[in-house]
Amino acid sequence: MNKPLVVIFVAIGLDAAGIGLIFPILPQLLEDVTHTQNIAPTIGIMIALYAVMQFIFAPVLGALSDNLGRRPVLLISLAGAALNYVVMAFAPQLWMLFLGRAIAGLTSANVSVATAYITDISPEDKRARRFGLSNAMFGIGFIIGPVLGGLLGDTWVRLPFIAAAVLNACNLLLALFILPESHIPGHQKIDLAALNPLQPLRWVFSMKGLLPIILVYFFLSAAGEAYGTCWALWGFDTFQWNGLWIGLSLGTFGVCQTLVQALLPGPATKLLGERFAIVVGIACSCIALVAMAFANQGWIVFAIMPIFALGSIGTPAFQALATRQVDPACQGQLQGVLASAVSLASIIAPLAFSTFYFAVQKEWPGAIWLSVAVINAIAVPLVFLGTRTARSKQPASV
Repeated sequence: MNKPLVVIFVAIGLDAAGIGLIFPILPQLLEDVTHTQNIAPTIGIMIALYAVMQFIFAPVLGALSDNLGRRPVLLISLAGAALNYVVMAFAPQLWMLFLGRAIAGLTSANVSVATAYITDISPEDKRARRFGLSNAMFGIGFIIGPVLGGLLGDTWVRLPFIAAAVLNACNLLLALFILPESHIPGHQKIDLAALNPLQPLRWVFSMKGLLPIILVYFFLSAAGEAYGTCWALWGFDTFQWNGLWIGLSLGTFGVCQTLVQALLPGPATKLLGERFAIVVGIACSCIALVAMAFANQGWIVFAIMPIFALGSIGTPAFQALATRQVDPACQGQLQGVLASAVSLASIIAPLAFSTFYFAVQKEWPGAIWLSVAVINAIAVPLVFLGTRTARSKQPASV
C-alpha cells in the first residue's frame, strides 16, 4: 500500500477519534462555562450551528478542491478543526465556544476531501476495497475516541479538547509534510449557481417518485442526530454515568455496529430482500429505543446494544435501493440531494431533540428515545411507497 494512502487512512482514523473524544464530555464543559445545568438547548444550538456552516460551505469547499487541488483544502480543513478544539479547550465564555464550532463547521471537509483523494489515486477495481478500509478506520477511531474522551474528561473537563486539538495537529503535520497533491487543479471559473446548497433539492420535485426515498433518508438521518445531542445528558440524568461510562457505552455501540456492518448486511439483504432488510433494521432500532426509554439500570443499555446495532443492517440495502431510483447519468445529482437531506436533518433535528429533552428532562429523560422511535417508524410506510413507485417504473427503463 502506497504512503499517501496510509497517511489518508491514518488521518481519517485520527479525525474520527478527535470527534469522538468530545462527545462524552461536552455537557460538562457547557455546564462549566454557563454555570447552569439546563444545557440541553445549548447543545442543540451548538450542533445545529456546526451543521448550518457545513451545509452552506460544503459545496464551496468541494468546488475549491476541484479548482485548487485536494491538498490545500484538506490543510485548511485540518487547521480549522485544530483551531476549533483549541478554542473549546480554553474558552471562558459561551460565545467563544460557538465561534469555535462555527469555524469547525466552515472548514469541515476532512472526510469528504479524503474520500475524493482516495478516488483520485485508486484504480476503479480497488476503490470499493479502499473505501471499505477508510470506513473501518473511521469506525476504529470513533470507538477509541469516546472511551478515551470519557477517561480524560474525568481527570479534567477540558483535557479531551486539548487531546482532540493535538490529534488534528498531527493530522495537519502528516498532510503538510507527507501528502502530495492527488488532483491536477482545473483553475476553471467556479459556477456560482452550483454553490447554492438548496440547488440539489429542486431536482427532487422534478423526479416523480423520488421524494419518498429522500424523506426516508431525511427522517433516518434526523433520528440519528438524537444520539449526539442527548446521549451524554441522558446517561448522566438516568444512571449518573460519569464521562468514562458514557464513553464506554458509545464505544460498545461502535464495536457492535462495526461488526454488524462488516458481517450482516449482505446476508440480510439476500435473505429478506432490500425493502424488508430496511424495515427489519428500523424495527430493531425501535425495539432498542423503547427498551432504553424504560431502562432504569445501566446494564440494560449494554445488554441491548447488539439489537440496537442491528438497526444498521438495512443501511447498505437502502443506499443500493436509492441509487436505482434514477438513471446512471443522474447519480451525482442523487448523491448531492442525499447529502443535502442529511445536512438539513443535522440542522433541524438537534434543535428539536434538545428542546424536547429539556421539556422532559426532570420527569422522564428516557422519553427522548420514544420520540426517536416514532421518527424511525414514520420512515417505514415511506420505504414501501418509494419502492412501489420504483418497481412500477422498472419495466419502462429495461
